[in-house]
Amino acid sequence: MPNSNVVPLVDHKRGQARPTTLSEGERWYAVHTLPFAEARAERQLNRQEFRTFQPKRHKTIRHARKLSTIEAPFFPRYLFIVLDLGRHQWRSVNGTIGVSRLVMRGDQPQPVPRGVVETLIEATDARGILQLVRKLQPGEPVRLIAAPFAEQLATLDHLDDSGRVRVLLHILGRQVAISTGVNNVLPVL
Repeated sequence: MPNSNVVPLVDHKRGQARPTTLSEGERWYAVHTLPFAEARAERQLNRQEFRTFQPKRHKTIRHARKLSTIEAPFFPRYLFIVLDLGRHQWRSVNGTIGVSRLVMRGDQPQPVPRGVVETLIEATDARGILQLVRKLQPGEPVRLIAAPFAEQLATLDHLDDSGRVRVLLHILGRQVAISTGVNNVLPVL
């Protein structure tokens, strides 16, 4: 009997959501990829008709005194795959180009706890970028992901309706208030 949990995955080639139903016996599993091979592994797994999900985020990188923002995996070297261990030939995942191995528990793949991947999918926009704004709460730690303070930890001080946040950044032994756009911070999970 099929489960009626519809999980919206994004078809990035067409830019639209496509519904995916997890049937009875199917679960989400984590795939550990080779360094910088998440996209390659995902393409190869999709060619084998496995359903995958790779959450992304915007990341600011510095190169030659220039800052640029790119789309990067939210979980570097990991992506998620739907498997029914009794039906799918899951061992073939480990031999896929770009894949290091499935995350295992003993001699069986370790399922991701129910609801984790579904929550991530719900927080993803049409391009596959996680939008965790709903998870931001004043007083909680956040990671800056843009501008000169990219990858620094701070404390969320204020969140307003206009899309701006004020964070408290620890610089030279004191807290400094910085105002930035809400899309430039991520909650520390």
